[in-house]
Amino acid sequence: MKYSVIIPARYASTRLPAKPLAIIDGKSMIQHVYQRAQQSGAEKVIVATDDQRVFDAVTAFSGEVCMTSADHQSGTDRLQEVVKLYGFADDEIIVNVQGDEPLIPPSVIQQVAKNLAQNSRASAATLGEPIHDLATLFNPNAVKVVADNMGRALYFSRAPIPWQRDEFSPAQIQEMFDRDFDETKSAVAGAPVEISSLARRHIGIYAYRVAVLHEFVTWPLAPLESIEKLEQLRLLANGREIHIADACEHVPGGVDTEADLERVRAIIEGTK
Repeated sequence: MKYSVIIPARYASTRLPAKPLAIIDGKSMIQHVYQRAQQSGAEKVIVATDDQRVFDAVTAFSGEVCMTSADHQSGTDRLQEVVKLYGFADDEIIVNVQGDEPLIPPSVIQQVAKNLAQNSRASAATLGEPIHDLATLFNPNAVKVVADNMGRALYFSRAPIPWQRDEFSPAQIQEMFDRDFDETKSAVAGAPVEISSLARRHIGIYAYRVAVLHEFVTWPLAPLESIEKLEQLRLLANGREIHIADACEHVPGGVDTEADLERVRAIIEGTK
């Protein structure tokens, strides 16, 4: 099985500027992600960026990097530019690994590519993991997904899905919505609710067939995508199948904030 990895890496992160170049145990974050992608067995690993500083940093550690437009509206648009510039064939598999995932296990990169290769009807593949706590279930930053019996995604949402009608009392739900999310986390953490075994958190790694990337950029923004702010809903809105399975290994969270960065530094430096 052959596949390539593309790692979008923007310098101008709103919450953590210069994030790809943050130093973790003597290496930039983007170098950590790049090396994990290499360990997955990918035929080619490419960083896609719109910033010269990121371009220079990748070149400095002898990585492959592609300068892309600064005008892309989504990460998928940036991927499509790269595959077009490189001339990838329509049936080739591309794995999109986020540039802020320095702890991503190489095994899950290989897994998502393999899942797509083995499911010929799917245009894309992604991964999830079981949700065990109410704080995650009700966290709008943790995307949830539900699937059919064939492992095809039915819907992605920031809301708690599936909704457990008989588990959540009206009073409990009202209390949650009356609070800010930080307060809600503590309010729901000890709530006596058994979470459905069907509840899954979506892990934001994707494998695509190149042909669907070319289609994606021709489609208008889908209404559900606009509401949820989730790009993958554009694929579902246009009738494309997304295969989903549980990740073969736990995927630690990525880096969005300074606190996340310190957490990742402690983990990586603690494993030496």
